[in-house]
Amino acid sequence: MNVVEFIREKKERFQQNNAEFRAKIEPQFKNLSDLITKTISNTLNNPWISRFNPFEEQEEEEKPPQPLVLVPAAAEMYRKLERQLGEETFVGEWFTVDQKCINQFAEVTGDKQWIHTDPERAEKESPFKSTIAHGFLTLSLLPKLTDTVDDNNNPYPEAKMAVNYGLNQVRFPYPVKAGSRVRARTKLVELSPMRKSIELVNEVSIEVENSKRLACVAETVLRLYF
Repeated sequence: MNVVEFIREKKERFQQNNAEFRAKIEPQFKNLSDLITKTISNTLNNPWISRFNPFEEQEEEEKPPQPLVLVPAAAEMYRKLERQLGEETFVGEWFTVDQKCINQFAEVTGDKQWIHTDPERAEKESPFKSTIAHGFLTLSLLPKLTDTVDDNNNPYPEAKMAVNYGLNQVRFPYPVKAGSRVRARTKLVELSPMRKSIELVNEVSIEVENSKRLACVAETVLRLYF
């Protein structure tokens, strides 16, 4: 038997075996297909499932927006604060940021960079000719400078609790040299009512005495709970 005859014989046997295999398997596939079709049809005709269309998104009935109803104490505070929107609401007392204060902050935070903690070197090498306060030290003084932590002078007595919710943005345009005096000015720039709370956004500016430039400008977010 030459090569051509060998290949022809193998091809004929393969075709014969393939035909026999298809003859055996096709009835089984047909039965399985009929069973799946019948099952799907019965499921879709079920009264419960017929209410759902699996091929389309369910259209939710649009409900009219419900008016926000504040608890009485929050409503009263909101009306009071609404009249102050866009106005300066607070000017603080002057506070001295001395070297002791700077050193304490450096010790707590671990930021002991010489521009803050080494007066002699700063006098020689720093462009400011003095040590300066950390920017985050100035920022951390906001509660004290805005007088929002004094229980005897609570600016929001109607609220059960005031929570520092965060900051929108912070900038440090000018350094605070050791021994400088700073103070805060606060302006209410945004007010958002909630059912049991009010969110306030204040623009806080930290002034440096005898300087036209600000040490810090920050938008603080405060939530009052009633």
